[in-house]
Amino acid sequence: MVGAEVQEHLSPECKQFLYMGTLPRGLEEQPFKKICQFYGGNPRFITLYDTTNHIPIYSAYTFKRSDGFKKVDVPWMYEPQLSTVSGPREMQSFPSEYVHNSFEDAQAVLDDYSDSVIFERGQLNPDEHQGQPDDKASTYTLTNVVPQVREFNIGPWKHHEHTIRRRLNNYCRGTAYVVTGVTTSGHMIRRNNINRLGIPTYLWSAYCCVNFDHNAPYAERSKFPAFAAYGLNERENNKVQEMTVQQLEDFLKKVTYVGGSFQLFYDNCVPPSALHIA
Repeated sequence: MVGAEVQEHLSPECKQFLYMGTLPRGLEEQPFKKICQFYGGNPRFITLYDTTNHIPIYSAYTFKRSDGFKKVDVPWMYEPQLSTVSGPREMQSFPSEYVHNSFEDAQAVLDDYSDSVIFERGQLNPDEHQGQPDDKASTYTLTNVVPQVREFNIGPWKHHEHTIRRRLNNYCRGTAYVVTGVTTSGHMIRRNNINRLGIPTYLWSAYCCVNFDHNAPYAERSKFPAFAAYGLNERENNKVQEMTVQQLEDFLKKVTYVGGSFQLFYDNCVPPSALHIA
C-alpha cells in the first residue's frame, strides 16, 4: 500500500529525510501543507504541497545508491488527507472512472495532465534517485510531480538527474540529503475553463552530503559537501546551471516568495565537526 501523512509538525521518523532533521527555512508564512509520504507502512520522503496551485513546492528526500532504472509499472496515486483531516494515512490509487471527487479541490488528478501535449508529469523526487522497489514506487504520486515541459524534462533536467546520481553514487560516503523544488509563474493549466495546475517557471535542486570522498577528482570534490542547480522550464534556453547552494538561495529570493531568512540546509550543510575545527 502507498500512504502519506499530512502533518503540522513532522514526526521524528519523517525528519530523517532532512539534514539535521531541519526543514528549509523561510517558507513558514506560506499556506502550504507538509506531507510525510508513506509507502508500505514506512515513510519515504517529505513534500511541501500547494493546495491552491495543486503542485508540490518541493520534495525532500535522501538519495539512495541507484542503477538509474525506472520502475514503470506503478499506478499513479493521490493523497486523501489533503482533502479531509480524517482521511486514511494510506495513499490511494485513482478511481478507474472519472467522477468529480472531493480530493480534486485540493490536489492534482490524472485528468489535469491528460490533454496536455506540452507538459509531462515531472517527478521532484525522481525514482532514479531511489534504490529499492518500494522507494521507487513511492515517487509515483501526483503530490510529487509538476507540469514539466517535455523538452526540458527529457533533455537538460534528465541529464542533470543522471549527473547527480553518478556523482552521489561515486563520491558520497554517507547520507545525501536532496531538496528539489519549483518557482511558480502564475500561469496555469486549465481544464473545463478552471485553473487546475500551476506551471513552474524554474525547477531547482540542491544536495548536502557531509561525508564524501576527499580523494575524488577536484572537479567533483569541489561540489561537496553541498551543491545546487536550476533550469528554466521551457522548450528553449533551458540549460541547467550548477552553482553553490548560497547562489541558488540568492536566486530564489529574487524570483519567488521565500523570506529573507531562506536557507535550504541547516547551517548551510557545514558539518558540526568542521565548526569546532574552525
